[in-house]
Amino acid sequence: MTSHSRHIGLVGATGIGVGAIVGGGILALAGTAFATTGPAAMLAFALNGVIALLTALSLAEMASKFPESGGTYTFAKKALSVEAAFAVGWVVWFASIVASVLYAIGFAHFAIIMASDLWQAYRGDAAADWLHAGWFKTAAAIATTVFLAFGLTRKSSGGGHWVNVAKVAVFALLILSGLVVVVRQGTIQTTTSLTPFFTAGFGGLIQAMGYTFIALQGFDLIAAVGGEVRQPAKTIPRAMVLSLLIALAIYLPLLFVITTAGTPPGQTISELARENPEGIVATAAESYLGPTGYWFVIVAAVLSMYSALQANLFAASRIARAMASDRALPPIMSVISVHRGTPVMAIVVTASLVSVITLVLPDVGAAGAASSLIFLVTFAISHLLTFLIRRRSRRHPPPFRTLWFPMIPVVGGFACMGLAVFQGIVVPAAGLITVGWLAIGGLLFLGLFAQRARVMDITSIAIDPELSTLRGRSPLVLVPIANPNNAEAMISLADALVPAEIGRVLTQTIVVPPADWDSATDHAPILRSQEVMHELLRASNESGIRVEALTTIAAEPMAEINRVARLHRCDSVLLGLSKISEDGQTAQLESLLGQLDANVVILRSRENWHFKDARRVLVPIAGRGGHEHLLAMLLGSMKRSAPRDITFLRVMPTDTANDAIRRANRDLRHLARDLCSQSSVKIQQSNQPLETIAKQADEADVLILGVQRVGRREKLFGSFICELANRTDCPIILISSRG
Repeated sequence: MTSHSRHIGLVGATGIGVGAIVGGGILALAGTAFATTGPAAMLAFALNGVIALLTALSLAEMASKFPESGGTYTFAKKALSVEAAFAVGWVVWFASIVASVLYAIGFAHFAIIMASDLWQAYRGDAAADWLHAGWFKTAAAIATTVFLAFGLTRKSSGGGHWVNVAKVAVFALLILSGLVVVVRQGTIQTTTSLTPFFTAGFGGLIQAMGYTFIALQGFDLIAAVGGEVRQPAKTIPRAMVLSLLIALAIYLPLLFVITTAGTPPGQTISELARENPEGIVATAAESYLGPTGYWFVIVAAVLSMYSALQANLFAASRIARAMASDRALPPIMSVISVHRGTPVMAIVVTASLVSVITLVLPDVGAAGAASSLIFLVTFAISHLLTFLIRRRSRRHPPPFRTLWFPMIPVVGGFACMGLAVFQGIVVPAAGLITVGWLAIGGLLFLGLFAQRARVMDITSIAIDPELSTLRGRSPLVLVPIANPNNAEAMISLADALVPAEIGRVLTQTIVVPPADWDSATDHAPILRSQEVMHELLRASNESGIRVEALTTIAAEPMAEINRVARLHRCDSVLLGLSKISEDGQTAQLESLLGQLDANVVILRSRENWHFKDARRVLVPIAGRGGHEHLLAMLLGSMKRSAPRDITFLRVMPTDTANDAIRRANRDLRHLARDLCSQSSVKIQQSNQPLETIAKQADEADVLILGVQRVGRREKLFGSFICELANRTDCPIILISSRG
C-alpha cells in the first residue's frame, strides 16, 4: 500500500477492532465460561484481557515498524524465511475465513430468530417451517457474505460504523439497566449470587480461559489492514488498546450483571449456564428486564455478528492481497481497483471461500476451534517475532516500543502457547483441521507459487537490506583482485550486492610465487601484491565503502580463491576479468566456477568505468534460466543504490507465430515485474540474435548475462558469450547461481 491510500484514522481503525471483538464472542461463550468456572468467568475474561493486551502491544510494535497490510504474515516475512512466512499467512487467512463462516452462520441464526419472533408477535401464529430449515440458514449466511463482500469492493474502508455504535449502545443499555437492578436488590443478594466464586478451582479457571480467549480476538485485524491506516506508528497501537479496553469495558460489567441481576433466586449462574449455555445472556437479560431484555440481546447478537463478519472479511482480503503481492498467492489477487481503491479479486476469492466452507463444512464447531487454535499459535509467533525484530533492529528500531522488554513478549508468548496447547488437547479435531489446511497450502506453494515467491523475496531483501539482518543473516562477498585498475569498480559492485550495514565485503589479493622463488632476494611478487592492496585501500577510502582485506600466498590462484570462499562460507564471489575469450585465463576461470559452492558474479569493465554511473541496464533473457534468484538480488541492489533504466530483452526468430510472441511477451512482463518492479520489456524478432543483442548493448551502460554451471568439466563461456564480448565494449556482468 502506498501512502496516498492511507485513509483509515483512529476512529476507523478502532472501529475495525470493536466490530470484530465486541458481541459475538461474549454471546456465544459466556455460558461455557459460567458452566466451567462459575462467577469466576469474570476473572477468566479479565485475565484473557491481560494476555490480549500483551499481544496487542507486541503486534503494535511490529506494525509501527512495518506499517503494511497483512498482519502477522507481513511480520513473519520480515524475520523468517519465505516458506515460514507463507505457512503463517496461509493459516491466518484460513482462521479469518473460518471466523467469517462462524459469524455468517451466527448472523443468519439470530436474524432468523428475530424474524420468527416478530412474525409470531404481529401475526399471532408460528412462522413458516422453511424459515427454520437448515438450507435457509445456510442461504442467508451466504447471501449476507456476498452482500458485505460487494460493499467492500465498492469502498476502500471497512465501513459499518453505525453498526458498532448501535451494538455498543444496546450493550450499554443492558449493563446500565442491570446495574440499576443490582443497586436496588441489596448487597446480600448480590453477594449470594457470587458465591461460590470458583466452582471448579484453579483448573476450572484455566479451562474457562482456554475456551473463551477467542472472544477477544479481533484487535489483530487492525494490524492486518495497517497499510491503509494513517500515521500507523501512533494510530495502530492506540486503536488496538482502545478496541480491547472498549471490549473489556463491556464484557466485564455485562458478566457481572448477568451473574448478580440475571440469576433467579434459588439458582446459581453455573446451573443456569449448564441448562442453556448458548442462551445464557438472553435468559439472564429476560430475567431482570423482561421481554425487553431478551430483545436487546437478540438485536445485539444480530448487530455483533454482522459487524464481526464484515471486519473479518475486510482483514482476510488484505492478508490475501499482501500474500499475492509477494507472489505467495495468484498475483491477480494483489491488483487494486483504479476507481475504488479496493483489492477486488482478493475480496471475491475470500468471500467465495467463506461461502463454499459454509456450504460444505460438516463440523462448524471443530472448525471454530481450529480458528481459535491458529490465532493463539500465531499470537505466540507474534511475540517471538517481536523479540527477534527488536533485538535485530539496531539501526532502525520500531517507532513504538513496548515497555518492560523482553518481559511482555516472553510472558505473552508462553501464555498464548499454553492456551493453544489446551485448545489442541480439548478439541483434537482442531489440530487435524489445521494440519490438513497446512498440507494443502504446502502442496500449492511448492507446486505453483514457490519459485516466484522466492524471487520476490530476494528482490525485497536486495531493495531493503535490513531484511537480511532481521533474519539473522550477515552475507559475505569475496572479491579477489589482481588488477589494481579494476579495484574501484569491483568494490562499488560488491557494496551494491552486500551493503556494509548488513554484511561484509572481503577483498583478496594473492601472492603467486614463481617456481624456485627466493623470497629473500626477489621481492617482485610481494611488491605487485602491495600495489594491488594500496589501490584497494585508496579506492575504499575515496568511495567510503568499508572492506576487509586479506592477502594469501599460493601457487594456484583459482584453487586459493576456492579455498578461501569455502573457509569463510561466502555467499557470493565477485571476480574481475579483463577480457572474455576462449583462452587459458577463461579456461582457468571455468575450472574455478565448476568447484565454487557460491553465487558468482563476473565483471568485465573498461578503464575508468564506475558502477554507480551505469544507468541503462540491458538484461537479455533466453535459454534455460535458473539465475532468477541471483538476478533479483543484483537488480534489486542496483535499483537501491541509484535510479536505473532496466530493460529486459528477448530475441525470437522472424518466423515465430504471433501467439507465441504474445505468450513470450506476457511471460517476460511477469518475470520483469517479479525481478524489478520498475522496468521495461522488449521483444525483437531476428535470426541473428548475437548482432541484435550487441547492437542493443552499444546503447546500454552495462549488460547482464547468465552463465550455466552444468558440470565441472563443461565449458561455461561458449562461443556466443565470447563473440558477444568481442563485438561490444559495453561493460558486462556475468552471473552464475550456485550449483
